[in-house]
Amino acid sequence: MRMNQLTKISLAWELFEEGTPKKHIAQNLGVNRETVHLWLSGIGSHKNGLLGFLDDYANSKKGERAKRKLDGLLKNQIWRIRDKNRDCCGQKVREYLYRESGISLSVKTIYKVLGEKYELRSKWKKNKLRGPVSIAHHAREVIQMDTVDFGDIFAFTGIDIFSKETDVLLRPSLTSHDGLVFLETAMERRFGGYSDLIQADGGPEFKDEFKNNVLRFAKRYRVARPYRKNEQSYIESFNRSFRKECLGWAKYKPVQLPELTQEVNNYLNWYHQRRPHLGLNMKPPLQINQVPDF
Repeated sequence: MRMNQLTKISLAWELFEEGTPKKHIAQNLGVNRETVHLWLSGIGSHKNGLLGFLDDYANSKKGERAKRKLDGLLKNQIWRIRDKNRDCCGQKVREYLYRESGISLSVKTIYKVLGEKYELRSKWKKNKLRGPVSIAHHAREVIQMDTVDFGDIFAFTGIDIFSKETDVLLRPSLTSHDGLVFLETAMERRFGGYSDLIQADGGPEFKDEFKNNVLRFAKRYRVARPYRKNEQSYIESFNRSFRKECLGWAKYKPVQLPELTQEVNNYLNWYHQRRPHLGLNMKPPLQINQVPDF
């Protein structure tokens, strides 16, 4: 490989001395025009001409190039920048580093340094296997779950996409423990304790504790793909109705939790007993005996 490259350099110089344009030299040798320019400039400025340039070129290619190492002070500066700027991304760390010190590093290098200290979120795998989106043919086959933000109170919502039965639980925080409390509560009091499939989005409230326990209540758990609202269409539709018909778009405080819970319970009773549903031939969910006996 090296001999072949040295031969190309020699040919490039010979063609150049014959008056061949650099563009044509590059095309004939199959190399970049800028590379040809560097070769010819190096040969022309070398005190020993072509032979001296070839010797220096061959010696420079011997052995592996030493890897660039970052000193501890620079690493600490990168970590400090991330901490100071609210766990910002590598691109922003790079910009702050350049502003502060005039040091320019690649984003890849910065993420390597950050990875030595922090547990970074992995890149989203858009082709990650998630299993098919199920279509329900009977009650308790598919349960979709989601959350609605009401300021300092969060509504955990769930719907049986076949029977259209729903459940709502208000919580003062949005953690995976709150998700687990909703899972246990809703599955026991509304959804018969078990389902073929439970589906939720990729929010933090549906990870960790929730994810570790979800298969107690379902054969399969599926995370809906981001930006694919049609995969959560039933629960998204219910969330809109829930806002419009019950709690609206206001922001609430934790001290209001008891009265809001009572209001939600009253709404759920009306929803299941009296509210006509387009998907159920204008009948409320509990007026149709859709739930099979297990």
